[in-house]
Amino acid sequence: MKILKKPLMAAMLGVSALGLSVAAPSETQATSSVPIDVWALRDVVNAVQISPDGEHLLVHINPSREGDYLLQIYKTSDLSTPYRTLAADPMEIISARWVSDNVIVGNAWEIKRETVRRQEDDTRNYATYFYNLERNKFSQVSGNLAIINTLPDEPDSVLVAAADAVADLGVDPFAAFRPRSYYRLNLRTGSQSLVMRGTRKYGNIQFDNQGNPRFAIGQDSDFTVKTYYRKPGDGSWTQFGEVYDQDDHDNLWRFLTGFQGLAHIDQDNPNLGYMIEARNGADKASLWEFNFETGEFGAEVFAAEDADVMAVGTHSIPGNETLAFAQYPGAKWERHWFDEEEKALYEALEQQIPYAHQVSISSRSYDGRTMVVSNRGPRDPGSFWLVKDGQLAKLGSRNPLLNQDALADVEYIRYTARDGMTIPGYVTKPRGEGPFPLVVLPHGGPHVPEVIGYDEWGQLLASAGYMVLQPGYRMTVGWGKAHFDGGYGEHGGAMQDDKDDGALYLVEQGLVDPDRIAMFGWSYGGYAALVATSREDNIYQCAIAGAAVADPAKTYRLGAGRAGRIPRALNDWAERRGTIGINPIEEVEKVNIPLLMVHPEDDSRVLYYHFEDYKKAFEEAGKTGEFVTLEDADHFYRTLMYTHQQQFYTKMLDYLANDCGPGGL
Repeated sequence: MKILKKPLMAAMLGVSALGLSVAAPSETQATSSVPIDVWALRDVVNAVQISPDGEHLLVHINPSREGDYLLQIYKTSDLSTPYRTLAADPMEIISARWVSDNVIVGNAWEIKRETVRRQEDDTRNYATYFYNLERNKFSQVSGNLAIINTLPDEPDSVLVAAADAVADLGVDPFAAFRPRSYYRLNLRTGSQSLVMRGTRKYGNIQFDNQGNPRFAIGQDSDFTVKTYYRKPGDGSWTQFGEVYDQDDHDNLWRFLTGFQGLAHIDQDNPNLGYMIEARNGADKASLWEFNFETGEFGAEVFAAEDADVMAVGTHSIPGNETLAFAQYPGAKWERHWFDEEEKALYEALEQQIPYAHQVSISSRSYDGRTMVVSNRGPRDPGSFWLVKDGQLAKLGSRNPLLNQDALADVEYIRYTARDGMTIPGYVTKPRGEGPFPLVVLPHGGPHVPEVIGYDEWGQLLASAGYMVLQPGYRMTVGWGKAHFDGGYGEHGGAMQDDKDDGALYLVEQGLVDPDRIAMFGWSYGGYAALVATSREDNIYQCAIAGAAVADPAKTYRLGAGRAGRIPRALNDWAERRGTIGINPIEEVEKVNIPLLMVHPEDDSRVLYYHFEDYKKAFEEAGKTGEFVTLEDADHFYRTLMYTHQQQFYTKMLDYLANDCGPGGL
């Protein structure tokens, strides 16, 4: 397919369409080359998708800095003005997707409570809606539902299951075993009919495009994990593969990765599937054929040298289920291609889109002539492009006010920790000549996989002149079993060394000033920042701890009786995090560098008591720090509104410039 660029459309969904204005930078913003008001924006265009018939374009957009998201629908024959604009007042639409030529399904939320009542609670209520374009009718469905399969042979139905609004935002070690019930949702009447009721034994079920259950994973009463398969038409499950004992911490990697299992079913040959598994004692997960007729594994299809295979992709045309690529972490989400036609298309797109990095075809018409393409990378916060009849035009951006030319490059590195383990990492480079001040920015989780495409925090800091290191410290998922297992019992130990060793590696390369290093992290990253404040022979001048796990021992104690409800390995892992690894609240007397602590008031993942208890202990120890609460904010990025980010970013840059160590960083 030949792709030709043409001038941007007049209807481009960007700053001109939104009418956004930006305040001049204040004194505290002066250290950033980009005004804080730009960084603080919620994603302006959050999603764009073409209908399967190619006739309509769905845009999930926030038209003002402090407003709610709307749905705009355009006719692809006339992009000058929206054909329909939809809102869910008093709720806010948070997701939307086409499930047929005329029907959109998504979710909405609304703040209903003032406080978080317990961990993994939420101050919001959620709802599911579907919208029929032909009838111009909005309908609400009871419950917060997730689409499991669009059932392409049944245009009036989709397969859904109850969604977990909080747990689905992060890696949840119990998600695979949480029973879910599955329903056919009728998109004309809103009625739901039960397809299968999940149990703990068959806690997570995958279906084919005809709605047949094909694969399940679950745990028995003895905490062993077993996998099962079905052939189309079977009325019962057949167990296959190895049985894993969750009481053995050697198996933790399998439970916490979240990607191992059935990856794809061949729709032309329902007896052929593809599994992502680490087989025969392998350190890394790879892609394997699986025969549903015999229940046996076939050939290994692909294995990456230094990383786990974590996903697969199919052909971009709806209904074409040809296996197109296997995906694994590296400098970006790398793809090993099986489909040469798709590979050529992606390569053509990459040549045409400015600063192409992580290019994806998010939706495409049945005839293949119309598609929406997205890109995200160090110099692109997320852009959306329309390809129609061989021509390419930009539709909009997640942040249209950012100058892409002014953004920083990100380099993928691998360095050696003090015990010899190889650690992957990502370095965001500011403009100018080094050595630079450095901010070490560890990700949350701690086992959440992180591959840097576009990272707002990293780019914000680089725009202010800081080099940023985001280390894939041990226990980070995606780099194999040995890498994960190396973090067992090492919270505050070897996991912390990995972060320091990355900073020292950059010092050795002449890129970083050893007297100007700080750590900033969120969630587990906030925990790591608190640990950094009390390290002996400290390499840091200050730390910024966001939504930090300050007292993991208390979190563990509040889970009283958990040893009888969850496997021993997970209990031991939680205990080690809480009582065997370093507990920051018990280390306040050792704090030897300045600290800024920031916490969302309604944090549902790391409850607010972490902030309150640590602040009290910190002040009783006679230490000096700064403590900031983000009112009405939750733990997760999409809950941080414009005002939250404006407050947080302003304070962070001011703190680094003026209060980090002697004279500022």
